[in-house]
Amino acid sequence: MKVTQKCKIIFIPYPAQGHVTPMLHLASAFVSRGFSPVVMTPESIHRRISTTNQDLGITFLALSYGQERPDAPPSDFFSIEKSMENIMPSQLEQLLLEEDFVACVVVDLLASWAIRVADRCGVPVAGFWPVMFASYRMIEAIPKLVRKGIVSPKGCPRQPEKPLLLPEQPLLSAGDLLWLIGTPAEQKGRFKFWQRTLERAKSLRWILVNSFKDEYEENEYNNKENNGRNPQIFYVGPLHNQASTSNITLTKNPSFWEEDRSCLGWLQEQKPNSVIYISFGSWVSPIGESKIKMLALALEASGRPFLWALNRVWQEGLPPGFVDRVTISKNQGRIVTWAPQIEVLKNGSVGCCVTHCGSNSTMEAVASSRRLVCYPVAGDQFLNCKYIVDVWKIGVRLSGFREEEVADGLRKVMEDQEMGERLKKLRERAMGNEARLCLNRNLTLFKDEIR
Repeated sequence: MKVTQKCKIIFIPYPAQGHVTPMLHLASAFVSRGFSPVVMTPESIHRRISTTNQDLGITFLALSYGQERPDAPPSDFFSIEKSMENIMPSQLEQLLLEEDFVACVVVDLLASWAIRVADRCGVPVAGFWPVMFASYRMIEAIPKLVRKGIVSPKGCPRQPEKPLLLPEQPLLSAGDLLWLIGTPAEQKGRFKFWQRTLERAKSLRWILVNSFKDEYEENEYNNKENNGRNPQIFYVGPLHNQASTSNITLTKNPSFWEEDRSCLGWLQEQKPNSVIYISFGSWVSPIGESKIKMLALALEASGRPFLWALNRVWQEGLPPGFVDRVTISKNQGRIVTWAPQIEVLKNGSVGCCVTHCGSNSTMEAVASSRRLVCYPVAGDQFLNCKYIVDVWKIGVRLSGFREEEVADGLRKVMEDQEMGERLKKLRERAMGNEARLCLNRNLTLFKDEIR
């Protein structure tokens, strides 16, 4: 009996937790659609994700960073960028020249180096946008912003005090721009990074978006999509929601860090909707040592039970005696280095989440109908916060961590009954039956396109 060779799809995520996780969900969705997915990540990430998802029909391949110690990859944005531009392309090119039956390469747009490689090898390539599409629309608006003099050719706002009116977006401020992170030199470097990404994306035929259509896309973007917009946009998210549309899902949500599951037992002992869950994600340093101390004291003063996922290095900056007081003397809270977040958010004792507004964390909170107390730190988090607070109205934004600010924010989200109703409606719109049908339909359309 002749065995038919399955077509391969090569997946290239950007090497960060919030990018690798949705890419793995996307790869697993294509196993049940008759493809053989291949996921390529740097060695340090490869070792973590390949061991926990061995029986899914996904092939995991390692990329070299070009360093002597593969277990210690570059940790900052610009070091990673250097490795992606100079070290990784030849490795992907070799694979594409050697492999048969490659139907497509799916490239995280933050890893746009791989677009050029696939184009050079004559392999169809699709972009992947792992967060809300609103942030891509901001990148797409860069030429217009420069042309109209709203930002300089280096990305600096000309009039930072004025609100920004971007196509298909809520009212924004200069501080919401994705590239305004760090020193002026770093901001300039990030602006160049996005300009280069946008230029490379022009050659794409498709972009798969880990998001759902929001109310700001019901007009112009709908029309563009239906009228042969190039690249063509396929909404396929939120991808952790794809479990109900696929026969094969990840055996374990891939975490780069070991989860402390002891907190789940403590949560079971708490009253319903009483616990504050605090997490500032995995990618950026949370908020700085002084603000860590302020937040710790504000949480203690609130008297509310809390669970805080805080890196061990940052735990060293907590106020003297704080951990013993809140975890032992008062039994008010628990502090872990990394929490099983989806299980935590699903626990009925959790009432709200203090968050950096990362896209994945936001959608995971929405999936569990958890209200959000927002403190964005970097990148698309400011734009996500704008949607959470001003568009969807399912959270509040903190301006700081003084005791009265934290107490006021917690009171607003915990007591606002209308916020709970809005959360239910958003959850249905983003993850209900119609959304799942749309996700499944778009994955099928894309499958038919590349075949």
